[in-house]
Amino acid sequence: MKDWQPRIHVKKNRSLPSLDVSKAPTGIEGFDEITHGGLPLGRATLVEGGPGSGKTIMALQSLVNGARLHNEPGIFVAFEESSERIRSNAAKFGWDLDALQKKKLFFLDAQPRADLCQSGAFDLRGMLAALEVKVREFGARRIVFDAVDMVLTLLNDPFAERREIFRLHEWLLDHGLTAILTSKAGGQESNAVKLPQFGFMQFMVDCAVLLNQEVRHGVSQRSLRVVKYRGSSFAENESPFLIGSAGLEVAGAREFDRTDTPVTNERLSSGVARLDTMLGGGYYRAASILITGFPGTAKSTLSGAFAEAACERGERTLFVSFDSDANEVVRNLTSVNIRLEPHVKKGLLRLVSARGITGSAEVHLLQIKNLARAFGARCLVIDPISALAKVGNEGTAHSVAERLIDWTKAEGITVVCTSLLDEAAPNVEGTPLQVSTIADTWIHLNYLVHAGERNRGLSIIKSRGTAHSNQVRELVLSETGVTLADAYTAGGEVLMGTLRWEKERAMEAAREETELATERKRAVVEKEEAELISTMAVLEKALKAKRLEKQGLKTRTAGHVTDVARDAAVLRGMRGEDLA
Repeated sequence: MKDWQPRIHVKKNRSLPSLDVSKAPTGIEGFDEITHGGLPLGRATLVEGGPGSGKTIMALQSLVNGARLHNEPGIFVAFEESSERIRSNAAKFGWDLDALQKKKLFFLDAQPRADLCQSGAFDLRGMLAALEVKVREFGARRIVFDAVDMVLTLLNDPFAERREIFRLHEWLLDHGLTAILTSKAGGQESNAVKLPQFGFMQFMVDCAVLLNQEVRHGVSQRSLRVVKYRGSSFAENESPFLIGSAGLEVAGAREFDRTDTPVTNERLSSGVARLDTMLGGGYYRAASILITGFPGTAKSTLSGAFAEAACERGERTLFVSFDSDANEVVRNLTSVNIRLEPHVKKGLLRLVSARGITGSAEVHLLQIKNLARAFGARCLVIDPISALAKVGNEGTAHSVAERLIDWTKAEGITVVCTSLLDEAAPNVEGTPLQVSTIADTWIHLNYLVHAGERNRGLSIIKSRGTAHSNQVRELVLSETGVTLADAYTAGGEVLMGTLRWEKERAMEAAREETELATERKRAVVEKEEAELISTMAVLEKALKAKRLEKQGLKTRTAGHVTDVARDAAVLRGMRGEDLA
């Protein structure tokens, strides 16, 4: 064999790499966020993973979305399963492949026959020539080579394998197609890149994606990691994903500079008037509220009160219960005068028992999001969210809870979550999922045992953006409803239950005694006032008489002076004194 020399040539129709890589969106929720736009446009992407990891689904979903959403026809080359089986398996996703096949999607069966007996040299030139005709006929912009490792095994020669992969890569670049190549990866470990038999393909392609599926404590966990992406930034960490009713859904990371979350000063009632007062007017719209407490502290009751208040405002509300069936929730809350059944009948409230949802925390998140979207929920209750941290989900539960709260904020949904605390570990400065660090409002419920009684106490640990009470109040449940009792203290200790009742009775008796003493005093004052008024009336009459007498004296004196002057004048006249 002659020494191999590299061939260096550039065809006119080949797009040269640029510093700013253009993207071809896949339409896969979360994946386009991780890759900051999708797959490299006009370049090859390798998707590797073990059996059942979702390689074929991801490739076909990207092809379908390209055709449906971006009017980019595509070709699917199947090296392992027949196209008929692939279409049958994908029917559950609702992609309507039959309609797409008419003009925008073409399937090519290229599986090696089981009885194939290879003789002589083998290469891909014949298949690529046939594909070139179909690319021109269809105007294809995207292409998938599914299980390309299957055809490479026929070569059984490392040099031939590399030669044909490079031939395929050259052909893709010449035609400017956005391509996905799927291949099996060795091992299930997700903490390292396992290079399979044809690991050299990872170095050849512009983008490499590794899919992983493993079982932890009996729970299946799927993850996706972008290993490389030439000419583009991307999220390098593993991202959980699952296969839902519409295909792959990837847990995309929220970017730091994202500012599109709506913010409002609108307040919503908690369903308990006195709690609204403690919160300075209620919860903020689209806020996340966490209610923690030990078993039996009325977490579900406060959740039900919020759901009832939301429905009374005419807002659709989804109530997801991990502890009880829907009918049990309605019955139990009726005992404290929270009536949910009328709202269920009106279609404003949907109660879902999450006991029937099996699988990982990621499955729970997908189900909750789909239910909320389908129902058009403005408010969401999850009771308790700590159920997500069951065995097998410890490593992903916090991320799921964080992304759930992130999603509700982006959707403008107000979410109330309860979280069960272990009574054996009464430290409430944290929660099993550490949701308290990201919740906007944190309400804690606990028991206060005193004088042979166990009573419920409520306190607000934090409420971002609003002034709130720092008091510990007694949460009172009765047939008339839910309320918070007035705060009474004795020696610095909050009184609850019977002690509070006795304090209230004592204060009521003291109030009544004070009112009675005040009434008696008022009667005495009124009597004295009447006496003074009577005395004043007599004195006024005497004063009037004296004033009249004084006036008479003045009048008589003036008359007497006048008479004396007149008599003197007459006397002088008689004497003739005026004649001189």
